[in-house]
Amino acid sequence: MIQERKWTYTITNDTTPLTVEEFLRQQGYSHNVISCIRRFEDGFSIDGQPAFSSSPLNRGQILTVCLREPEPKGSIPPVPMDLDIIYEDADLLVVNKAADTAVHPSQGHRCNSLANGLAWRCLQKGEPFVFRAINRLDRDTTGLLIVAKHMLSASILSDMAAKRQLHREYLAIVSGFAPLRGTISLPIARKEGSVLMRCVDFSNGEYACTHYQRLFYHSESGHSLIRVRLDTGRTHQIRVHFHFLGHPLPGDFLYCPDYSHIRRQALHSWRLSFLHPMTKEPLSFTAPVPADMLWACPLEECPPYYIDGHLSPLG
Repeated sequence: MIQERKWTYTITNDTTPLTVEEFLRQQGYSHNVISCIRRFEDGFSIDGQPAFSSSPLNRGQILTVCLREPEPKGSIPPVPMDLDIIYEDADLLVVNKAADTAVHPSQGHRCNSLANGLAWRCLQKGEPFVFRAINRLDRDTTGLLIVAKHMLSASILSDMAAKRQLHREYLAIVSGFAPLRGTISLPIARKEGSVLMRCVDFSNGEYACTHYQRLFYHSESGHSLIRVRLDTGRTHQIRVHFHFLGHPLPGDFLYCPDYSHIRRQALHSWRLSFLHPMTKEPLSFTAPVPADMLWACPLEECPPYYIDGHLSPLG
């Protein structure tokens, strides 16, 4: 079964005419997506007439693109799962991932990943399923994650992610009285002799940059609630940076196995904002603080992390 989607663009450029391919590359179409469209005779049309990827486009013309994707072969076992879908349309969905949930199937998590739950959801709705997660979260990190629903939205969103146009913010609980705000720019590498652990490594590490702001200090437990934005997305970046500073995340089995307050790393992907890959409309989402992190959040006060537009920029 072939799944078909169409998009229409009105050409507005006043400069030297672009070819169809040049124009689409500007819209975020990858080479692979354009090649897929090119396989069909009516993949491109200009003012209703068949065209090629090399055809020139002039002001006022209407370009129609038809993308056909074969129905994927089921490689991810569908498994019933309670999912918290924050937003969904024909091009993408945003899900609030629970703790103890891997994003992809892996050894030891073959049938209890987010991908398994989404495969089941699509099976029940009679929709094709290819798992295209745009941002990644560790198994025990909760919060917002984007999943593209076709290869074009995946291409555009991935390009946006590479250009740092997906704006992500996290809430974390760290040990001790954290500084009010700051930027951590410390290189990260795999820790020698470990498959999982990362560390700050000034000789072999890759550039990693984290901006943060302390929102609240929980004096009874001696922990700080912080807001975090990443310039880079290194593995375990937040966990490693704050461990190095002497403010590790409690409940982190790798870097701070203190389970007196929480049984997993106290990290939550709280806010996502980006332009819709197809319509270019601004989208912004937040996910409520999970129950196991509420002990360090001043919900009885005016919680600044819930008030949109009142937080100073990070970094």
